[in-house]
Amino acid sequence: MGDKGVGRAFIGSFTSAGGRGIVTAEVDPDTGALTATGAVDTVPDPSYLAVRRTDAGPVLYAVSEAAPGAVAAYDVSGPVPRPLGDAVPVLGDGPTHLGVTDGHLLTANYTSGSVSVLPLAPDGTPQAPSAVLRHEGSGPDPDRQGSPHAHQVLPDPSGRWVLGVDLGTDSVRISSLDAATGALTPRGETALPPGTGPRHLAFHPAGRLAYLLGELRPTVIVCRWDAEAGVLEPIGETPLVPGGADGPGVAVHPSAPVVSHDGRYLWTAVRGTDTITVFALDEGGEKPAEVASVPCGGRWPRDLVLDPSGTRLYAANERSGDVTWFDVDGATGLPTRAGSLAVPAASTVVFG
Repeated sequence: MGDKGVGRAFIGSFTSAGGRGIVTAEVDPDTGALTATGAVDTVPDPSYLAVRRTDAGPVLYAVSEAAPGAVAAYDVSGPVPRPLGDAVPVLGDGPTHLGVTDGHLLTANYTSGSVSVLPLAPDGTPQAPSAVLRHEGSGPDPDRQGSPHAHQVLPDPSGRWVLGVDLGTDSVRISSLDAATGALTPRGETALPPGTGPRHLAFHPAGRLAYLLGELRPTVIVCRWDAEAGVLEPIGETPLVPGGADGPGVAVHPSAPVVSHDGRYLWTAVRGTDTITVFALDEGGEKPAEVASVPCGGRWPRDLVLDPSGTRLYAANERSGDVTWFDVDGATGLPTRAGSLAVPAASTVVFG
């Protein structure tokens, strides 16, 4: 499924729940094992991270999931992440996700229900927002959907569009980004079944499909993506947990979808059942078939990521305070637990 050799990992965490900030770890190229080498605690709750390559070396970005929200940048060319200036306000509250595209940083601001665009200077440092797109609407769940809650923002594989997944409004907003001005212009909105509470989506490597996870209604929604028109169309739905829960009173909240590099498998992390569900994808990718469900190695897997080699999965288990890694069988897609690293209030993992 890919070559070995990963280098380093950066692990985000919730400092408000006892996390150490951003934990740096060396990755064993043969086993995938993580060894913590230090931590940086310069912003509160760096719950989501992203790495961007520049001519001067890699730059690490972190949200500060606070009110008001901010983003921070770090030079990670050395052994310890070094802050690149002060954190920059995003003009929104509770940024929970970020993406990088076309010389800009994008943040999904959960609490305020908005998406911010921050231009990046040549050295990779974020500047003041050039645009803040505020969502409108609500959903049927009065506790979770009384207002917009942008949960993810990412560029599409073609780089032509920006998609904002909003849990509060049961929709995905498609916008275009002007690289010269940093303006974000809405182009369309895909409505999802009421009460879905969409959290994150992941694209198939061919770029023509996306798999969207419902957090409030445990489901995988398969969507066809038209990169020419910028249109996302739901075409199928597969329950993640039959009956909606694993026993009476168990709250089930899917968190992260991951697609294999070869497009043969889809993995999803499910909080509550604390499992990783494995789906086999047909040749067209439109019909996920559940293969198995395995323990995530801890409690409340907030994030699930595939390493650059495509041979290992890493689950950030928030409530048990660990990152657990799994070897993936390329013939079956089944993950086998291989080890774990204690990381209090772990929330995400990126490689760089």
